[in-house]
Amino acid sequence: MKPPGHPNPSGDREIARLFLRALGLAGHDAFVASQLRLREPEGDAGAQRALVEAAGAETARLLAGLAGDPPALWFTYHSYWKAPDLIGPAVSAALGIPYVIAEPSHSPSRAIGPWAGFAAAAERALLAADRLIWTKPRDLPALQALVAAERLCHLPPFLDPGPEPAAPPPSDTLRLLTVAMMRAGDKAASYAALAAALEHLPQPWSLTIVGDGPLRTDVAAMFARFPAIRFMGAITDPARLRRLYESHDLLVWPGIGEGIGMVYLEAQAAGLPALAAAHPGPAAVLARRDLPAPGDAAGFARAIAELAGRPGARAEARAHVVSRHGLRAAAERLGAILAPLLP
Repeated sequence: MKPPGHPNPSGDREIARLFLRALGLAGHDAFVASQLRLREPEGDAGAQRALVEAAGAETARLLAGLAGDPPALWFTYHSYWKAPDLIGPAVSAALGIPYVIAEPSHSPSRAIGPWAGFAAAAERALLAADRLIWTKPRDLPALQALVAAERLCHLPPFLDPGPEPAAPPPSDTLRLLTVAMMRAGDKAASYAALAAALEHLPQPWSLTIVGDGPLRTDVAAMFARFPAIRFMGAITDPARLRRLYESHDLLVWPGIGEGIGMVYLEAQAAGLPALAAAHPGPAAVLARRDLPAPGDAAGFARAIAELAGRPGARAEARAHVVSRHGLRAAAERLGAILAPLLP
């Protein structure tokens, strides 16, 4: 995965930075021990062997540097079959310190195939860890089948909620917002589900779509029959996205196949109520609990109208994120998870 200091923005870089901040707020002096990236996306056996060798050399370097003053704990963010932790288990064992993985993933189906060796290494890391801190509901069943329950700890997805949001300007039109990439698979299916739901939503409403990708033409065709659609393209500037969240009335995204769906947290942190279908990932982070069933287009439209008209929905969305998914809440939970492992 990208280290926190990588120049290119991405979701994994942002989450790594958030973990460093949460550890600091929890009272720990966390530092990045290694910049080595161990992700191998192509199933290339030669590339995997080279990464194993590089990890061995990096482990030797770290042990030489840390042996005289070892850290209290080794903390790894995200180990899985394409990017196993090939360093943490060896370093923590040699130094005699606890070993923790945040956002672990176990995929038994990868035990055969071009990533079999990396999948086995990822499994060994999971078995070596003193604590596995999971965030995605879909990861839990496989982890429960692998390790004892007392080694599994839940940390809800989190972000820095930022300052109190600005109130949106008044409008007679319901202003909907969608923020999602345009690619095949689950994203395309969610766009299609949203278009089907909007057929049932009474006017007046408008929809702003933020996102881009190889299926842009297809997505545009899905919404061509509606009169008030605005395509903004991809927006990566957090401040600009925040202003869009604050100036709309509702984020709408069915969320098919979403593991976490950080967009729901970002929107709610900005005081924007968010709606998805009842998929496990979105359901775990939304303030609204009674979500429409997947595939129920008319039900999704009714939920849009109901949530948009609910008094106090903006304040409720913001309060939900701050109390359960905010950076300080995560720091408290993370501190409680790590405390039993520390001297």
